[in-house]
Amino acid sequence: MDTLLIERQGDVERWTLNDPASRNALSDAMVLALYEASLRAQADATLRIVVLGGAGGAFCAGGSLGRFAVAIGQPLAPGAHDPLVDANRAFGDALHALTALPQLLVAVVDGAAMGGGLGLVCCADRVLATRRSAFAAPEVTLGLPPAQIAPYVWRRLGDAAARRCLLSGTRYAAEEAQALGLVDAVVEEQALENALQAVLTQARAAAPAAVAVTKRLLQRLQAPLPDLRDEAALALAAALRGPEAAAGLQAFARREPPPWGQTAGGAGA
Repeated sequence: MDTLLIERQGDVERWTLNDPASRNALSDAMVLALYEASLRAQADATLRIVVLGGAGGAFCAGGSLGRFAVAIGQPLAPGAHDPLVDANRAFGDALHALTALPQLLVAVVDGAAMGGGLGLVCCADRVLATRRSAFAAPEVTLGLPPAQIAPYVWRRLGDAAARRCLLSGTRYAAEEAQALGLVDAVVEEQALENALQAVLTQARAAAPAAVAVTKRLLQRLQAPLPDLRDEAALALAAALRGPEAAAGLQAFARREPPPWGQTAGGAGA
């Protein structure tokens, strides 16, 4: 199964995260496909717009631990190279490549955009969402840092809103995400395609080379983001092997509050 479906429609490509059974969680294969598609698109002068969405009633559930699940809570052997670092750095590379697209990037969110999925949304130039969509960076509630996505969430939301989002794991409904500035427009599910077509029509009024130059200038106008990809990958790998992640993810699987979410008497806070 292709984890990223790519459909060309004239000067538009639709990229669809395609693993509905996992709510389109970011597997290694999906991350690599996003990265390679972004590099190819950067060199395609005939492509004007990229539309990123998810299959099966979800946008993206976040990172998939997959084959690394056995490493959770397990210290790394002295001197060993940690494969968790490489996997997370690869996701950082995909985010970096998406942000560097010279084309207009439109995220179409129908359903949950969690963790890494929120990071993908924050790379977009325009974001459409249905009313049933929800957004969160729940990593800290699981004992993990939202390491690779933090710079992109910070740039999209600004410092204060990014801190509220990243340091609390708060879940935002579509209208709340619009108020934050994360989402540009919220529509009913059945109106999503019409809303997207309206965005595409408006986008075609802008010359593609001018759009590419403007995106580059806007990135330079903002305070340059430090390249945290290596540091973020190391931080997440260390957290996954630590005790908080083991306790947090175990509690999540059991639908129980994590140890730090309990009162002294043991009841959930």
